[in-house]
Amino acid sequence: MIYPKEYLNSVKDINLELLHKNNIKGLILDVDNTLINLDRKMPAGVSSWAKDLKANGIKICILSNSNHLDKVEAVAKIIEVPYIFFGKKPLKSGFLRARDILKLPNENIAVVGDQIFTDIIGANRCQMFSILVKPIEEKDYLITRIKRPIERFIIKRFEKKKRKESLR
Repeated sequence: MIYPKEYLNSVKDINLELLHKNNIKGLILDVDNTLINLDRKMPAGVSSWAKDLKANGIKICILSNSNHLDKVEAVAKIIEVPYIFFGKKPLKSGFLRARDILKLPNENIAVVGDQIFTDIIGANRCQMFSILVKPIEEKDYLITRIKRPIERFIIKRFEKKKRKESLR
C-alpha cells in the first residue's frame, strides 16, 4: 500500500516505453514539487514532456491537494490539461473524478506525485499504477516537511526490496 510501482528522479523520466510496458494510457499528475516548485516555477522541459506524451495519445489530468485555484489552473493551462484542485488525496474521490475525466479504467492510469502519504497511497487504494518522483526541490510546506523523514525511511526500504528482487 505504501510502496510505489516505480520511483523516478523526475516526471520527465516517464517515457512512452515505461507507459506502454505497463499498459498505461493516462496520467494523473500532482502539482506541488512534482510539476512546479513552491515558487510556482516549472522546470525546463516539463511542459514539452507533457505535450509530447499527449501528442502520442497519453491522456493527462492534474489532481492537486492545493486549494489555490489560480495556481493549479495556471499549471493546467501551461500543459493544456483538465484539472481538479483541493483533491483531498489520499481519499479516493479525487482520483475517481480524475479517472472519469480521463475516461479510462483504473488499470490503465498511472498516478504521479512526490508524496507517499497522498499520491502513492491514494493511487494504490484505487488500484492505479503509482509512480513516486523525487521532489523538485527540498523546500516544502510545513506539513510535508514533517512527513518527509518517514517517507525517506519508506523509500530506503522500497529500494532495498527492489535490489533483492533484481538479484533473483
